[in-house]
Amino acid sequence: MNKINIAIDGPASSGKSTVAKILAKNYGYIYTDTGAMYRSVTYLAIQHKISFSDEEGLVDLVERYPISFEQTVAGQKVFVAGQEVTEAIRQNDVTNGVSEVSAWSGVREKLVEVQKEIAKNGGVVMDGRDIGTAVLPNAEVKIFLVASVLERAERRFKENQAAGIATDFETLKKEIEQRDYLDSTREVSPLKQAKDAFLVDTTGLSIAEVVKRIEEIVEHKQALIK
Repeated sequence: MNKINIAIDGPASSGKSTVAKILAKNYGYIYTDTGAMYRSVTYLAIQHKISFSDEEGLVDLVERYPISFEQTVAGQKVFVAGQEVTEAIRQNDVTNGVSEVSAWSGVREKLVEVQKEIAKNGGVVMDGRDIGTAVLPNAEVKIFLVASVLERAERRFKENQAAGIATDFETLKKEIEQRDYLDSTREVSPLKQAKDAFLVDTTGLSIAEVVKRIEEIVEHKQALIK
């Protein structure tokens, strides 16, 4: 069966990464977490005291510190210039700054180049905010995941608790609403559903149910390609 590319977009905490990882494992595909790339640049900016408003400085960080992934038994690990940052890029200071950093066209251009290279031979599951619209506009399957703000806040709150990250629920809810606004109104590659993407509302659904729904879409698409 031909290897295709699967693009998954959606707002913060809609379940993109969790679902994408499972799909990649089930199909034997490469999983690419583009959000982790933008988080890595944000993390670098904090570490090197580069302002989130300094586009030139941020682009310089992308060029100086290559971002890579490693698949392990325990899950995917993220590295910046050989240093593991898997947990560090999930801290609140990074989360609250990533929308501003990812809005810069220079930063996006550099990272999109890397993302396109990863997917050029197919067999990739890639998730983010603009995969189906900007990064992989020719992906055979495009999914747009959504969920209510309340449910997404509850998911992120539980994730943070499990990771030992101190979080106030009401603050988290407001931060998610703010990220939605920033991601959907930015000038460069805003968060929006591609015209040919399938909308999947994950509110009230289990991860297994979401994966099953997407696999049905993938299998239908693959049958048409044969």
